[in-house]
Amino acid sequence: YGGVIRMPSFDIVSEVDKQEVRNAVDQVNKEVSTRFDFKGSDARVEQADYVLTVHADTEFQLDQVQEILAQKLAKRSVDVKCLDIGSVEKVSGNKVKRSVTVKTGVETELAKKIVKVIKDSKLKVQASIQGDTVRVSGAKRDVLQDTIALVRKSITDFPLQYQNFRD
Repeated sequence: YGGVIRMPSFDIVSEVDKQEVRNAVDQVNKEVSTRFDFKGSDARVEQADYVLTVHADTEFQLDQVQEILAQKLAKRSVDVKCLDIGSVEKVSGNKVKRSVTVKTGVETELAKKIVKVIKDSKLKVQASIQGDTVRVSGAKRDVLQDTIALVRKSITDFPLQYQNFRD
């Protein structure tokens, strides 16, 4: 044990279930292939890991496919606030595409913001950035609960989860 005092802690993370993203993409492609208004079009979503590419014949269709994608993701508990939507790119002819990145992990800027929110609160906890996670530790479990409530209230523009509770 070596005399290390272990304090209760938890991690603030941002994770997305890749399988749920894949399921949503499959559902979008299935729906688009059967819809009359997309008949004969090249509308579809391709997935490469966490980068999705939305293809369509027109910008209007592109927006429609993206709307369906957002609905399917939301239904599968993937928070659409984690989507980083790229700009429209022209492909051959007048076809268009747009990349949509599913962001995972707490990026450095956001991690710094979280740490600052926690520090400014004067709650008796320590917050440290560890890769794409923010670790929060404190002597009392109640204070950790208060910290989660504070971060939930303060950071509303990006989906965060709280896990690895240790006593």
